[in-house]
Amino acid sequence: MNANTDNTALQLRSLVKASGELEVSLIRVPIPVPLPDEGVCRVEGSPINPSDLGLLFGAADMTTARVSGTPEQPVLIARIPEDRMKVMASRVDQSMPVGNEGAGVVVTAGSSVEAQALRGRTVGIFGGAMYSQYRCIKASQCLLLPDGITAAEGASCFVNPLTALGMVETMRREGHTALVHTAAASNLGQMLNRICLDDKIGLVNVVRTQAQADLLEGIGARHVCNSSAPTFVHDLTEAIAATGATLAFDAIGGGTLAGQILTSMEAALSRSATEYSRYGSTIHKQVYIYGMLNASPTVLNRNFGFAWGVGGWLLWPFLQKIGPAGAAKLRERIVAGLKTTFASRYAREVSLAEALHPEEIAVYGQRATGAKFLINPNKGLAA
Repeated sequence: MNANTDNTALQLRSLVKASGELEVSLIRVPIPVPLPDEGVCRVEGSPINPSDLGLLFGAADMTTARVSGTPEQPVLIARIPEDRMKVMASRVDQSMPVGNEGAGVVVTAGSSVEAQALRGRTVGIFGGAMYSQYRCIKASQCLLLPDGITAAEGASCFVNPLTALGMVETMRREGHTALVHTAAASNLGQMLNRICLDDKIGLVNVVRTQAQADLLEGIGARHVCNSSAPTFVHDLTEAIAATGATLAFDAIGGGTLAGQILTSMEAALSRSATEYSRYGSTIHKQVYIYGMLNASPTVLNRNFGFAWGVGGWLLWPFLQKIGPAGAAKLRERIVAGLKTTFASRYAREVSLAEALHPEEIAVYGQRATGAKFLINPNKGLAA
């Protein structure tokens, strides 16, 4: 096990101070000794997801960021505007580990048969604190990856794949037959497109640029609508009419897009109406907001009848709703498709220290398509 002679390893922490400063730093923590039912994983890959950025940088104004410390243990400091401190109240003066998911090799295991079976194997983990060189976790929470799957390939085997499958499962459970998805050129969006093609589900992909539209069409997407095009509302309505989509998952959150989707759904449904109703279609239309790429208010122009809903959707409550057996079925499908349907692609692999360089943050902090980063906490270190 590679570590300092004091048996410690690096872990990335985010701290919001009562003074209105964000401090992101690398600290040394003891390498855990596993309990009988636990394993210690040498983390070799952990993606930077939008949900990670929220915990990592909080409500800080990153244009004020400055770096001090040493090259091996940099410290990033940024100011948090006074009007944003209210939303940070519950985490003030708490040093919080970051990183939702990742993968690596189990280097030490407890005495149980289940834990020992993982020793030397590559596993995926969804347990938080993954921006760490070593992570101790119960064997039952590890996802054993097939031979030939690297840590980088398995690092994103939870959040995006489970979210994409969760969207399809939600659609089925709520009686819808097709989907609309925004920010559709993302890694998650590309996975959802592959799932829907495999399962023969109608999918309307909403993107923001023609380049993103070209990317999706190049991988077989059948309905792609560019929100920056002057014909967007018409294109969206036609795609919804063609698919019959009455459910949408919106990663944008703020602005008018959610309302535009509901309006287009209503317009598509009205085409089959046999008589006029001032209350609109009786078929329920639903938009779930699961991200906030736009943090401004969600604006709804009420021209889509009365049978509609807008709500929030998060992965963890969904998994609790379907229970362990339902989640296990989804994980089985993910493992079988890690090199195909659920493959993730990264713009760059960085070390823990490199992840705090301002020039790297300027790229992955944009949350832009094609700018997904992978942190390898043990990059450059011998196994």
